[in-house]
Amino acid sequence: MTDVNLSSAGKPIVLENISRVWGETVAVDNLSITMPAGSFTALLGPSGCGKSTTLRMIAGLESVSSGSIRIGESDVTHTPSSKRDLSMVFQSYALFPHLSVAENIIFGLKVRRVGRAERDERLRKVADLLGLSQLLERKPGQLSGGQQQRVALGRAIIGEKPICLMDEPLSNLDAKLRHEMRVEIRALQRQLGFTMVYVTHDQVEAITMADQVVLLNKGQLVQAAGPRTLYDRPATPFAARFIGTPPMNLFPAAAFRRFQNAPSHKLGVRPEAMRRQAGGPLEATIRTIEYLGADILADCIVADTAFQVRLATADPVTPGQSIELGFEPDALHVFDAQSGARRDDLVSEIGAQLRS
Repeated sequence: MTDVNLSSAGKPIVLENISRVWGETVAVDNLSITMPAGSFTALLGPSGCGKSTTLRMIAGLESVSSGSIRIGESDVTHTPSSKRDLSMVFQSYALFPHLSVAENIIFGLKVRRVGRAERDERLRKVADLLGLSQLLERKPGQLSGGQQQRVALGRAIIGEKPICLMDEPLSNLDAKLRHEMRVEIRALQRQLGFTMVYVTHDQVEAITMADQVVLLNKGQLVQAAGPRTLYDRPATPFAARFIGTPPMNLFPAAAFRRFQNAPSHKLGVRPEAMRRQAGGPLEATIRTIEYLGADILADCIVADTAFQVRLATADPVTPGQSIELGFEPDALHVFDAQSGARRDDLVSEIGAQLRS
């Protein structure tokens, strides 16, 4: 990408207690989020969690049942989409097949009657920025998936809007192209400084691209935090299991030996934080192993609880083998078994019991 200053600074977005209800179906439930100006926020969660509905409410494509939406200093809760000063990239690129790349990119400017000279100048900058200068005369059908995605991005950013919304824009690309486009989109957002809101069900996309990850489940906010905080200090068992590959192991306290008065808590340890330890607090049986090169991912079971541990290939294990496992005290996560709330206040106490 060339160093082109194309866009003005982004605007903050504030969602205050917004909900979207259809009859008895609650798609988004009392959601409050602040997205700072110039930041990259990923809306993450499983299918049906409300992330796309949230994005569509920000865009003005879906009405708000209750609550309010502010963009910059303006309340846009009931403002038409065309008046919200934002651009959007959808899962389907929605390119006009009969128009050239250049015509697709400048289509919105022509609708808004932007002058020819200004259109040409903006097109030149966008084409340089996205590496499309040699493709401007081609039709979408003559482009690869990654090139088509760049055209969709070009059409979004040429309007120089302070906010760009993206709804699963990379889901149609193969793994290699998805990785390349993740890097390009993030670099583009940082360079141009607009506020990005990005919907994805892919945790890798979210944690590698975003400043803030908003994790949703069943229409409700689970946790909003930076990627490292979401990984290091998940707020609930759902967050702990959703972030991380493989996901965090969750055990009933009774699964650990030498734990006399097992409280009503779930104890979490990530697979990569576990190690073989003679006399360790977990004694498990290996069921299967997956060879991953430098590592082995072992599927284990203890007290009817299945879990995974990542071990060094140099320390071989076999299915059916009994192994003792431990972990560093700061690798332990404690969640209330009833409410699911994170209990950092109990980590030291429980960790001491496990080591005794």
